[in-house]
Amino acid sequence: MSCLVLIVDDDPVQRRLLESLVHRFGYETETVDGGAAALARLEASGGRDVDLLILDLVMPELDGMTVLERLRDQGRSIPTIVQTAHGSIEAVISAMRAGAIDFVVKPVGVERLQISIKNALRVDALEGEVRRLNRQSSGTLTFKDLASKSADMERVVRLGERAAKSTIPVLLEGESGVGKEVVARAIQGASDRRGKPFVTVNCGALPENLVESILFGHEKGAFTGANEKHLGKFVEAHGGTLFLDEIGELPSEAQVKLLRALQDGEIDPVGSKRPVKVDFRLISATNQDLIELVKRGVFREDLYYRLNVFPIAMPTLRTRREDIPELARRFTARFAAEEGKRLRGLSAEALGLLRSYDWPGNIRQLENAIFRAVVLADGDELTVAEFPQIAAQVEGFEVRIPAAPAAFVKQPRPEREVVRVEVRDPNVLALLDDSGNLRQLDALEAETIRFALTYYRGQMSAVARKLGIGRSTLYRKMKEYGFQQAFEEGTDSDAAA
Repeated sequence: MSCLVLIVDDDPVQRRLLESLVHRFGYETETVDGGAAALARLEASGGRDVDLLILDLVMPELDGMTVLERLRDQGRSIPTIVQTAHGSIEAVISAMRAGAIDFVVKPVGVERLQISIKNALRVDALEGEVRRLNRQSSGTLTFKDLASKSADMERVVRLGERAAKSTIPVLLEGESGVGKEVVARAIQGASDRRGKPFVTVNCGALPENLVESILFGHEKGAFTGANEKHLGKFVEAHGGTLFLDEIGELPSEAQVKLLRALQDGEIDPVGSKRPVKVDFRLISATNQDLIELVKRGVFREDLYYRLNVFPIAMPTLRTRREDIPELARRFTARFAAEEGKRLRGLSAEALGLLRSYDWPGNIRQLENAIFRAVVLADGDELTVAEFPQIAAQVEGFEVRIPAAPAAFVKQPRPEREVVRVEVRDPNVLALLDDSGNLRQLDALEAETIRFALTYYRGQMSAVARKLGIGRSTLYRKMKEYGFQQAFEEGTDSDAAA
């Protein structure tokens, strides 16, 4: 499901024109004929959330400036592009101060409008991601930060909001990477423990001989190497929330102590002579079937029933595909900012690819795929070419690889060559030959230089810089590997550039 753009204009011809253009860009649209109708649509419950507003400034009765002021007074943050037939500096400044992200002058050009929409969505995604990360780090993340168009996630949100009103133990169940920790943080952010400590423990990563010490703490001298007192995770979470991830991996000895902590609100630090009172909210998570672990005798049955008081099943990403575009845009905006890339977002074809893939690693895999794509990107948006491993597993998608300069081929080629991804990822260098033996270093180096020359279209400065060698070294190696003609052509093209 693509972004929804609400077009507000009293001129029916202008509405139809904008609607046609926005559809051409790959977005969904709704249109209204005035400011009052726009506010009514934005305040209506049950409909889809509007992702972007294209707002005419001059309209009868309720004009665009009044709409912006009403939205600001209501605390609504919707990326807005204002349009005007006059383009006066005073009107533009007033609109930007009222909350507009950009403005266009009628009649707007196709390319100008497309760039403006992409920029507005990118800024909104980045601001939303920054807000979410700040709230997550401060323990104030709420369910509003988990905006979702999925019915399955709406069920999770409803259950989470109910759980937040009490201190009932919550068990989050679902595959790895579905976002269990984020939901746990939202439960705390919606509860009266908002802003208090949120302590995360991955039970599967705890060394077996240090589990009790890490969780419950120890006294100085309690065992060899205990040179000072350690409070433990339960005491760290005092007054706040303790999140135990992969709870099914907890050793049986620690399960007994956890059961007592839940029943009595007390823990026994290693080497301590008296128990310690702790006030904590427990949220557990697992990607395993705990009842099956109970049947096998790996997990205590009494602890299972203590934890499984309020279970919440987390949906996989493949069952909430309508959320993939928004998640992808958020990740793209964040990683582009971190990597210093000026990316406006993802192409419609790339979003279609991401929605078609099944994502066995769920949101974590999507996040990592976006990170890799941002690092690889050379243009101003992510395309299918930045997701070769994903495209290779989805039928009907292909990537475009720049053709080699004429100097490196015997026969003429088209300017761009379409290559099926299933043949081979062009970014992968084969280390073995056809016989299964390791290839020699000079062959690998020659292929690397040839690929770089192809990728950067014979631009010698770019090739040398990206390979981390000097231009003179590059020329010498090209001669060594018999790229003489390529050397001459590359020198000419580089000089022309």
